[in-house]
Amino acid sequence: MPAAILGLGNILLRDEGVGVHTINKIREEWSFSPAVEIIDGGTLGLDLLPYFEKYSKILIIDAVDFGKEAGHIGLLKDEDVLKPFSKKLSVHHVGLGDIFFACQLVGMKPAEIIIIGIQPKSIDMGLEITEEISRKMPDLIKIAIENLENWDIRCVLRSPQRY
Repeated sequence: MPAAILGLGNILLRDEGVGVHTINKIREEWSFSPAVEIIDGGTLGLDLLPYFEKYSKILIIDAVDFGKEAGHIGLLKDEDVLKPFSKKLSVHHVGLGDIFFACQLVGMKPAEIIIIGIQPKSIDMGLEITEEISRKMPDLIKIAIENLENWDIRCVLRSPQRY
């Protein structure tokens, strides 16, 4: 498979789990040619390194603190992917910045990485994402599909809903 979609986040912390919720919806509703692996990366941290070695193109969907209003969607590519991931919640928190640094250290950075990030409204304990973020999920999916198509991946909607 030439590419992977990686959904990140903790589904126990409301909007923090938006990446996982979004890739689950993509898995249910879309098919791809050539095949694309859809990965629930959850909070795996450095255990995600083998995926960065395996794929030449990785599209990541995650909650990102852009310092903007809730629901703001940003697209990060190339060297910009490291900027919002430089701060940590604690000294034990392993984030994307650590993964990217480890990839560079051992020379296994994928050719292309795109992060589709959305500003969370709430990362309090809870299983449901907020309504503001839930309403933006079709936008996240649309941006993901557009980027996959830019990688010459044919994306076919299996359900009648259009984005």
